[in-house]
Amino acid sequence: MNMFSPAEITKNYVAIGKGKVNTPIPKMLLLAVMAGAFIALGGVGATTAAVSIPMASVGKFVGACIFPGGLTMVLLAGSELFTGNCMLTIPLLEKEITAGGMLKNWIVVYIGNMIGGLLVAAGMVYSNQFGLFGNGMAVSAMSAAAGKCTLSFSQAFIKGIFCNFLVCLAVWIAFAAKDVAGKIIGLFFPIMIFVLCGFEHSVANMYYIGAGLFAKNVPEYAKAAAEVNVNMDVITWKGFFGANLLPVTLGNIVGGALCVGCVYWFLFLRKSKQAEKLGGNKDE
Repeated sequence: MNMFSPAEITKNYVAIGKGKVNTPIPKMLLLAVMAGAFIALGGVGATTAAVSIPMASVGKFVGACIFPGGLTMVLLAGSELFTGNCMLTIPLLEKEITAGGMLKNWIVVYIGNMIGGLLVAAGMVYSNQFGLFGNGMAVSAMSAAAGKCTLSFSQAFIKGIFCNFLVCLAVWIAFAAKDVAGKIIGLFFPIMIFVLCGFEHSVANMYYIGAGLFAKNVPEYAKAAAEVNVNMDVITWKGFFGANLLPVTLGNIVGGALCVGCVYWFLFLRKSKQAEKLGGNKDE
């Protein structure tokens, strides 16, 4: 077959994870900035399509079909994405990396992703890209940011779990393919589903809420949002970090590190470890 089996993917990811953790910090940070920008640009494309279509349900579906372009760039162009790196629990459980190494990667990559997402958000706002469709892009950005900043902790946390469960499965399926076309097709549906369902992705939210924060400070954008009763008062840096990113990030870690990373390690590597131990005991 022109693909790796789940057991082979799990084994391959141990080496991939070691490489991620051992990447020099400056390179790791720059790769993470790129990933944050890629995901943000996927968000820009999705919003542009959705706003251009009068029927909201159709616009949301089309936007969900475009957003996977962001992860396509992440995986094929080469970059470091926090949510995908939640699967570093696999080499951790194999004792090929340390908890400290994993946390270092998560922290550096998270910061880099945020830089990339906020840079794209600022670029879209201050280049007047958000003025498209009669400021419709800006209104959409502020409406999305307001909605994300008003989720309860439990809502954001649970939506974060489901989101990164799907994102890590998308990465997992892409790793199964041995050709570019297979990788793109494999990652498409899990990402499309998470966007269509409105689940919460910490890195995507760095762009979406960041864009809302920047847009509310542009008078013409703020005026357009006020005309359709967008509650801009809830779009704050406190809401960004405390009300959304904190619970969403925790949920993403549970969805990716535990529900995907730990589960696949248990299914495909734990037994091989036990077999090695039994074989060693017999030799003794």
